[in-house]
Amino acid sequence: MSSTPRISVVTPSFNQVAFIRDTLRSVLDQGYPELDYVVVDGGSTDGSADVIREYQDQLAWWVSEPDRGHPDAINKGFAHTSGEIMCWINSSDAYYPWTLATVAEIFAGLPQVEWIMGVPSELGLAGGPKKVAPAYFNIYDILAGRYRWIQQESVFWRRSLWERAGGKLDESKLRVADFDLWLRFLRLSPLYHVETVLGAFRNHDDRLGDQADGRYESEAAALLPEFAASFDDRTRRRGRLVRTVARDRRKLIGQTLHAAGAWPWYRHPRIGFDFALDRWVVR
Repeated sequence: MSSTPRISVVTPSFNQVAFIRDTLRSVLDQGYPELDYVVVDGGSTDGSADVIREYQDQLAWWVSEPDRGHPDAINKGFAHTSGEIMCWINSSDAYYPWTLATVAEIFAGLPQVEWIMGVPSELGLAGGPKKVAPAYFNIYDILAGRYRWIQQESVFWRRSLWERAGGKLDESKLRVADFDLWLRFLRLSPLYHVETVLGAFRNHDDRLGDQADGRYESEAAALLPEFAASFDDRTRRRGRLVRTVARDRRKLIGQTLHAAGAWPWYRHPRIGFDFALDRWVVR
């Protein structure tokens, strides 16, 4: 892989005229030389398509037409891409000015890494990040059912992993297609946590309503039994141990065991920047 791999970004959108321009600019204004950017609008009626049209000369492809929902729009978008690295950013979320260059450095310099997640962050209605909350968890936390929030805005992966995992989102899982994809990735490759912010989720009224009804969490939980069944007995036992410790001050005990080296699988591997070497390294 070259030092500037082609990065495919898809933005699905529907009636997000208040935010779509900020999202587009957060991708395009980085000036990344090997950008493969596709926007899929679901036939918006609020003027979103007019905003997208202003940037069409900088896009690899775009369309505004009815679709079958969020996963269908993303699949349609990725079908028009060819980059070695893939991601999507929804039409009210944003990347940071350094995101694509940082992602390129990591994947070019660490060939063993197949997918990554940056430090989760959140935006308000305007301005910069309002919340940055490091979240270091592992596959056993997920098996135990205590963690389901892999922040999609901060996730990037190799096309080879996407193809091995089926090469598309499951369109029957309208709310949890992202979590379903992450579980498929986890069956194939460890998630690497990157110690910097890469993408931001924007809180606004529509999303706050979706979060409050708890449907994402309940539908994500329904995916876990099949996921757990795909692992061997030893892995499942570790997941049960995480659940047991959760009932007895898990955080304190887990941190103590990890610090003592007795729980080496407490976290997914982490990627940090080594200033002496001037490059990203696996911790």
